[in-house]
Amino acid sequence: MSLKDKITSILFSQKSKEEMGEESLAQQVENEPESQENLSFASVDETVLKLPADHPLHQLHSIRRKEAGYLPVPRLCLDEDGVLPEDLIRREKNRLQNGLKSVCGFRLKAARTGNKEKRRKGKEDEEAENESKGLDALPWFFLSADKLYAWVLVFPPTEQGEELSRDLLYEAMRAQGIIYGVDTRLADRLAHDENRYFNLFLLARGKPAFDGQNGNIVDSFPRVIERVLQVNEYDQVDYTALNLIHNVKEGQEICRLIRPTEGEPGRTVLDQEIPAKSGKTVPLPKGRNTEISEDGEALVATISGHVEFTGRSFQVKPVLDIPENVDFSTGNIKFLGDVNIKGDVQTGFTVRAMGSVWVGGVIEAGSTVEAGGDLTVVKGILGDGTTSVRAHRCIFSKYVENATICVRENLQTDAIINSSIYCDGEVVVRSGRGCIMGGRIWAAKKVSATAVGSRSECRTSVALGGLPCTNFEQELARRELRELEVELETLECQPDNPTKASLLAKLRIKLSTAEMKLKQLEEDLLNTKEARNEEEGRLECGIAYSGTEINFGDQTLRLRQENRQCVIRMAEGEIIVI
Repeated sequence: MSLKDKITSILFSQKSKEEMGEESLAQQVENEPESQENLSFASVDETVLKLPADHPLHQLHSIRRKEAGYLPVPRLCLDEDGVLPEDLIRREKNRLQNGLKSVCGFRLKAARTGNKEKRRKGKEDEEAENESKGLDALPWFFLSADKLYAWVLVFPPTEQGEELSRDLLYEAMRAQGIIYGVDTRLADRLAHDENRYFNLFLLARGKPAFDGQNGNIVDSFPRVIERVLQVNEYDQVDYTALNLIHNVKEGQEICRLIRPTEGEPGRTVLDQEIPAKSGKTVPLPKGRNTEISEDGEALVATISGHVEFTGRSFQVKPVLDIPENVDFSTGNIKFLGDVNIKGDVQTGFTVRAMGSVWVGGVIEAGSTVEAGGDLTVVKGILGDGTTSVRAHRCIFSKYVENATICVRENLQTDAIINSSIYCDGEVVVRSGRGCIMGGRIWAAKKVSATAVGSRSECRTSVALGGLPCTNFEQELARRELRELEVELETLECQPDNPTKASLLAKLRIKLSTAEMKLKQLEEDLLNTKEARNEEEGRLECGIAYSGTEINFGDQTLRLRQENRQCVIRMAEGEIIVI
């Protein structure tokens, strides 16, 4: 065989062997079901990226395994510690797969190109073959879309290429600009780790930016008024208590401002600042009769009244307007200011106000009205013996019938029929019929009426002097104390159970409070009597019918005859009629 034929035979036979070796290696990878099962990442872990069997990474892994003899199965896990958000992992998995396909394709092409050049040179150029060292180890960095995370995957060297070293890794990081949040312990360990190739490592973490929180308003009163029914300890609902009125005192806080917070900027792994937004401030909903506190963080009431939200702001109304009756549509009224009621106060309902109360209709039987100022009733008070009306100033009413009245100053009306009146000032019944018929009138200063009593001699009592309202409150306290004692005695006779224990505790507290209140009233009454003359006061009337009783302290005068245009008063310890 000639020299030319020998050279041709050697070259083509060597190429054929190498090509056959690569084909057999690829066939071996395809025919290894266990290996392919491992490389396809059969794990259900969502943080692990599963690559198809024909991905270039598997081919690079096969080449390295052929050269090294053993190589762990690749693992592309984005979050080994389980600290990254799930939505971030889902977004980055697709980007990672596309990036790996590109870089692995280039790496595989470069490796195959080196092998072809080696075969082309042949055995005759052994020195050139020794100089061709192959490809060095390649750290490939994958950055998240927001540049907050950086992973590294190291491709092994081919043939006589340089293995991964610490200097090689840090130089590659500097080239990529990854300088912030680097896990230096991982980077130092990676150069000597046996699993450093074909595995994904989270190498650097940036600092996310945090936007500031917007300002907020914390309300002390509801903006939408809802009817709330309360259930007592007996599982009963009071349908007259709807809690529709929200009272506020002067200087009381209505709502408070929560200031916005400043945003905290972040840093990417490339040491770039991530701007953050600061929170937006919100204005306090300032309305009528409100003001902002000196520190600017609270809205307070400038007057006492009823708080309402108008849709844009809080306002305080000094006057509560009830357009119709006080009934089940409004519930009981409890207000710190004035109350204007255009209709009636219907049976069983209660109106309590710190200011004045104006009623355009009638105060019906079984109702209770208390005013901190004046009380005006246009059409009168029509009770049934249980109606209670109190005012800390004056009462003006068309008439008073079958009701209990306690007024700190004066009472003026057209007629008083079968009622109990306690007045620390004057009772004036001069307009209209001007009659006082039946019941008991106790006035500290004066009773002035057109007629007192009746021709039928119905029992009418007029007491003058003293402290009518204080005595009335003392009577109420005693009555309340007696009722609580009876209730306590009845409850103690019931079988023991958890409900009984709870009710007993509450009842004893109420009983103790009532005893203290009665004791205080008795002390106040005793102290005030010493400074006030029991015998002051007078009765002025156009006609006083027989049968009428006049009381000054312990002394009583029963009129035996009809007296006209008379004045009855106390003089020198005796009741005289002038």
